[in-house]
Amino acid sequence: MNIKEITIKNFRSVKEKEGLSPNTFNILVGQNNHGKTNFFDALNWFFNGFARGEDKEKLIFSEANSEAEDILVEVVFSGLQEAIENMSNQGHKKKLGEIFGSVDEITIRRTTNYKDGKQRQLLNPNAGEWEDPIGRDTAWKDLLPHLEYIHTKVTLDDIGGYKSKSPISEMLSGVLTSIIETDTKYVELKDKFKELFGNDTSEVRTKLNEISGKVEVYLKKQFPDDTSVKFNVDIPEFTDLLKKFSTEVNDGVPTLVEEKGDGMQRAVMLSIIQAYADFRKENDIAKKFIFLIDEAELHLHPSAQRALKKALLDISENGDQVFVNTHSSVLVADEDQRQSVFKVEKIDKQTQIVIADEVMKMNIIYDLLGGSPSDLLLPSNFLIVEGQAEFHFLDIIIRRFYKDQFGKIKILFARGDIVEQEKRYIRVAETYIPLNNPIYKEKVIFIFDKPNTSIQDKYDEFKKAHPYLIDNEHLHQLPTETLEGYYPDGWKKTKAEMENQNLSKVPYAETVAREITQEEFEQNMTVLKTALGKAIEKGFK
Repeated sequence: MNIKEITIKNFRSVKEKEGLSPNTFNILVGQNNHGKTNFFDALNWFFNGFARGEDKEKLIFSEANSEAEDILVEVVFSGLQEAIENMSNQGHKKKLGEIFGSVDEITIRRTTNYKDGKQRQLLNPNAGEWEDPIGRDTAWKDLLPHLEYIHTKVTLDDIGGYKSKSPISEMLSGVLTSIIETDTKYVELKDKFKELFGNDTSEVRTKLNEISGKVEVYLKKQFPDDTSVKFNVDIPEFTDLLKKFSTEVNDGVPTLVEEKGDGMQRAVMLSIIQAYADFRKENDIAKKFIFLIDEAELHLHPSAQRALKKALLDISENGDQVFVNTHSSVLVADEDQRQSVFKVEKIDKQTQIVIADEVMKMNIIYDLLGGSPSDLLLPSNFLIVEGQAEFHFLDIIIRRFYKDQFGKIKILFARGDIVEQEKRYIRVAETYIPLNNPIYKEKVIFIFDKPNTSIQDKYDEFKKAHPYLIDNEHLHQLPTETLEGYYPDGWKKTKAEMENQNLSKVPYAETVAREITQEEFEQNMTVLKTALGKAIEKGFK
């Protein structure tokens, strides 16, 4: 099965995200502390529930009412029929077959509103109600893809030491299990192990139960008479027998991998993913995997990042699903039909996740490169506006009407605002300085508001310092002192009207950009349309 759609509510910084539709290979991009890892953790919670020491209070959205609101992660999976067919538990297989018939999609949720988030439910397609036909939450593992979360929170010792729950250990044990699980002697050993520890009548189990009974007697002595205490000796995990490894790297001097640097250890861990995927493809193993890789480029050279991306794309083509979050332009830049890029951004303390179109992707790459125009991944040209209102207005207009025509223009804003009007043109000049080089010197385009009397001198100083910009039609000035005064009829606002109606410049700019027609924009806002045209005319082809 693959994930078709994800809904998250009240999980850490994700207040609400509905209907996120991933591809087979997915890249999440965003600044630090904007919620990329929270998205991964939400999926991990859906698959594995609360970790030790976690509860609703620690995971719920910071501004949510924890008593009245609940955490919810809901996932729609496709490929249900194949997954049911490959289930080992015949009882669950029959039950799900009766519920879903030939339906090939299943919607499953984990929510703190049901058994405190300790068990999952499925949506019955016939009754339209949420049910729990499987019971124990661990039983879902027989149906669902296996989640492998390679995160950055593990310590160096966790990665290098091959402990039983480390990512490398999990992957290697999976490889070994898949290789030997058809060997008759291995199957016999596994069955004997289950008989010894899982059968209540076995001698080993009887002795363990005797021990647990004695411990229970001593524990009861320490508690009041009306307190019930139950001590259990759990069945050991047979797969733990295959989780003790050592890996040696010989680059002139034989060395254990845990003694190598972070880059080598990260490379080994990700290489195991690729090897495991190859083995399962070659041996036609039906169980699917979902890989979450936190900061996939961590410690890797750019050439290694590109090789890693190719390998992960190959894994996704084999039927597994891959999610990576990254700060690397290398992972984002190359196109592939199996790939989707999602922009992760925190706005007003809430994480927003949106799929990136080509215009947004160009902006993402530019930001990842630190705003350096000397990199090879260049926009066609730069258009510098005064403030965020102009930036957001033009960004939406381009997306709506001119994605192909003006999509490669990178818009920058000079952080001008109402409070600091006197400084706005100085900031435009400061923004221009790093671009004052042969790459864009004769290309960059500016848009200014009409200067009022208080800042006319600063505007004149800017023009005097850069006369060639005027001669070559680089400067474009609105006939009004504000963008709000330049909107088409029905949308124009004076400064007083904006204040009296309690309107903020940026949200209002976004509203106008979404509501006006292309004809209104071209007929009433000719300065902006002309500036965009000049940016393309003078830009790189």
